[in-house]
Amino acid sequence: MSARKVSFGFGAHSGITDGPELLRMTQQADRDGLDLFSLSDHPYIGGRLDAYASIGFVLGRTQRLSGFANVTNLPLRPPPMLARTVTSLSALSGGRIVLGMGAGGLWDRIADMGVPRLSPGDAIEAFEEAIVLVKKLAGGGSPVTHQGPHYGVRQIEPAPVTAPPVWTGSVGPRSLAATGRVADGWIPGHAADWLSERYRSSRPIIDDAAVAVGRDPREVRTIFNFPGRITDRPVATPRDRERGWLGGSVDQWIEELTGAVLEHGAGGFMLFSPTGGTTDITSLGRWANEIVPAVREAVAKDGG
Repeated sequence: MSARKVSFGFGAHSGITDGPELLRMTQQADRDGLDLFSLSDHPYIGGRLDAYASIGFVLGRTQRLSGFANVTNLPLRPPPMLARTVTSLSALSGGRIVLGMGAGGLWDRIADMGVPRLSPGDAIEAFEEAIVLVKKLAGGGSPVTHQGPHYGVRQIEPAPVTAPPVWTGSVGPRSLAATGRVADGWIPGHAADWLSERYRSSRPIIDDAAVAVGRDPREVRTIFNFPGRITDRPVATPRDRERGWLGGSVDQWIEELTGAVLEHGAGGFMLFSPTGGTTDITSLGRWANEIVPAVREAVAKDGG
């Protein structure tokens, strides 16, 4: 049996004044053996660091940690230039980049940046086309000419670098189907996990769309944004009444995440604070040094 690929990371600071703390936490995560960090991408908020400038900065100061925008604000980052950005980061870092992609959510703010507003249907169509185009503009080969409903390039040389994995933040049925056809990973919205109704109703749409184009649905990994507190002692109710994860002791985290991988096929976890923001550095250390190694070991022992 081939080994299961499970990624472990965390959501990082993104405030304009958070540079020192961002670097401190990502360097600690790098030393502690985590796989990746993520930053939000909201260019219309002046108090936020630019996601891709920050990712490049961190990759230059770390050795093995990968970075990704969770998720890229596609309407504000045209795919031909986005392809150049991610392939350049990949070349400079030794492949330590994941391309998070979204169709665009806060359209009032996006339009405030001077970008024409798209209908929901057009935004999803553009989202799928963009993923295809980014992949065309990577991996070398002949110049690319592409003329689609939303994007066009003429005789553009692809970068001689493999395209990074593309993980989406798809929510609606059309977007989920696009993920199944062309993406490599899916991050369920609203921090939904494997026991949620959102996951149970959404994942089959991805799988069916993948099968319809001849793909193995397992090629599309599910990576969970996973908020929760890490306690010193076990808690009586690690999940709330709606079965959402609240947190618990290290052993409770290990049991929960191991089960998610072995029983539900989880492909990765991104730690966030209980309120959904960046976790504190102490919890990040416990995540990286106590929880993650134990889950990796348990999965490996099961033959993963």
